[in-house]
Order: sequence, then structure tokens, then C-alpha cells
Amino acid sequence: MAAVQLTSPPARPTEADLRDVVERELTLLEPDVRRDAERVRALLHPGFLERGASGRVRDPESITAVTSGADAPVQAADLRTRYLGADAVLVTYRSREPGREALRSSVWLRDPEARWLLLFHQGTPSVAA
Repeated sequence: MAAVQLTSPPARPTEADLRDVVERELTLLEPDVRRDAERVRALLHPGFLERGASGRVRDPESITAVTSGADAPVQAADLRTRYLGADAVLVTYRSREPGREALRSSVWLRDPEARWLLLFHQGTPSVAA
């Protein structure tokens, strides 16, 4: 019978990691950042995909085209983080902007250079709380 090798579970992201991920998520809500395609792309994983509250699916290029005209401030409430593994974090929150509210979920991955990059984002239309 082959010996079973036990491995320890993956390390959790640190509190500093979680703060960094939240800071990056909130940065993507700032109009000055949203209007700057280069700054947006710097926060996105190469395999980024969004399923927006509009129902549209977007990749890194199409998301920067949409956010480039963003002027309205977006507020985040009820923000929570959950680790998914040593190098993955889920962020959930409720977004509010003029005339629209949505439930949002984002998956952030740590790349080999120890940067957190947004891999997946989903927005679901919501009624006001």
C-alpha cells in the first residue's frame, strides 16, 4: 500500500493582504481611476472577466472602454472579505451610484510577483436596502 502524504492546508492571506485587496477594490470605484484605462488594466488579471449588473460580459479591453467615461461616484457598503485559498480572496459588497444599486462579488488572485489582481467580478441588480 502506498504511503499517503499529508499536506498542510494553504496559508490564509494575512490581514494586510485583505486590506490591500479591499483598497484595490475601492480604487476601481474611483472616477479618476475608472477614466484611466492604464490604471484599470494594472489592477486586472490577464484572464479578467466581468458579468455586469447590465447583463453584459466584459474582458479587460471592453471594461476599460465602458469605465473610461465614468464620472459618477460609486459607494460601497456592507463590504466583506473571505479567503478562498492562500492566493485568492472573495470580496462582496453593495454598490450605490445615482439611479442604481447592485450586489457585487469580486475574486482577487495574488500573482507570482505578490500583487493582487482582479480575476472575476459580478454585479447583480438590487433593490435599495
